[in-house]
Amino acid sequence: MAAERAGSVGRAPACLCVLCGLPAAGKSTLSRTVCSTAAQQGWRSTVVSYDDLIPEHAFHATVSGEDAKLQEMHTEWKLHRQAVLQCIEQFLKKPEVLAMLPSSCQINSAAWERCIQALLEPETSERSQADRAPLVFLLDDNFYYPSMRYEVFQLARKYSLGFCQVYLQCNLESCISRNQSRSEPIPTEVILEMTKRLESPNPQKNSWETNSILLNTSDSVSKNDIQRVMELISSALSNPLSPVDDNMEQKEADRQKCAASVVHQADQTCRRLISEAMKTARESQVRPDHMRSLATQLNESKARFLHNLRKQFLQEVPFNQEEDIDVERVVKRAVDVFDSEKKELLLRIINDNS
Repeated sequence: MAAERAGSVGRAPACLCVLCGLPAAGKSTLSRTVCSTAAQQGWRSTVVSYDDLIPEHAFHATVSGEDAKLQEMHTEWKLHRQAVLQCIEQFLKKPEVLAMLPSSCQINSAAWERCIQALLEPETSERSQADRAPLVFLLDDNFYYPSMRYEVFQLARKYSLGFCQVYLQCNLESCISRNQSRSEPIPTEVILEMTKRLESPNPQKNSWETNSILLNTSDSVSKNDIQRVMELISSALSNPLSPVDDNMEQKEADRQKCAASVVHQADQTCRRLISEAMKTARESQVRPDHMRSLATQLNESKARFLHNLRKQFLQEVPFNQEEDIDVERVVKRAVDVFDSEKKELLLRIINDNS
């Protein structure tokens, strides 16, 4: 089976390289330099820019409202991300089919055609030689949750491709400054929110993230940095992943599903507690400005609580025991923590109002 899958990709080795980090950390600049260096080595490479492929309105859905993290699980944005990987998969199977995108595709087809044009028309006159040239996909996105990166890893493993990750670590001030100098900057609050959510590659926790490096991009990227990236990709090309028992995939999917259920139920309970707190505040004749402050603080507290709950759940729940998890009990114990913080906030606001 593995041989058949590898054969469907073609004779050339291929690698999926994830570039992750905050907005304006330097991913696009790095990818352009890597592509240029790859061409010098005779590799075929392209940048898969999520910003170009996914419609702008889909990104807005992830930062609007009070619970952006939960929205990403349920809005079209996640479907757009999956569509990007579907297009890569189709190209790997049938690179000659350029115009035909998956029927469910939700990405910019013109941007996708530009994306893979370099792979179809390498800078060499020898067709046979070009067909054997390594393929490198540089996936340019924030990839702030491990689950986002894990989807790319799954695709690489499915087709026995190379897989690696480059985490661009850049201080917040530099990211904000660079973003503001762009022709179309994103809101600063988006970067601030991303800072809270970003979970960098952690090989100690996730064995599948072993093939990762960190680059400090607060200043300019050095020649040594580029050399490290090229060596990382070269190693990944030489050591493709091997498909494993699908049971492992199912267990991981079950754990993610269980975590989503816990967070969703906790969110519903927290909303009810916030409504009760606001009602109590109104009955206590809290002034309008204090009411607004209370609402803001409670929603911020809930967002932090849900983020930490999901993270803690995935870290602490044994990998092979999701079936035995009492979701209601886990939710009740977790929400007790939020309830205590809610009561403290409410009491402080009422006292300040006196």
